[in-house]
Amino acid sequence: MHSCEYCAYFIYDEDSESYYCDIDLDEDDYYNFIKSSGRNCPYFRNGDEYGVVKHQM
Repeated sequence: MHSCEYCAYFIYDEDSESYYCDIDLDEDDYYNFIKSSGRNCPYFRNGDEYGVVKHQM
């Protein structure tokens, strides 16, 4: 299971002082995303820049 903490879409909002998921979903995608909670997120993108560079080597 992927953790939101490591996702590139997990953004910190300074105004509300909280994190949120910054994926632009249409109504159907949003429904499927909410319905599948507890499973691996299909939109997860690793935000670890070191991991990306390591993979490219």
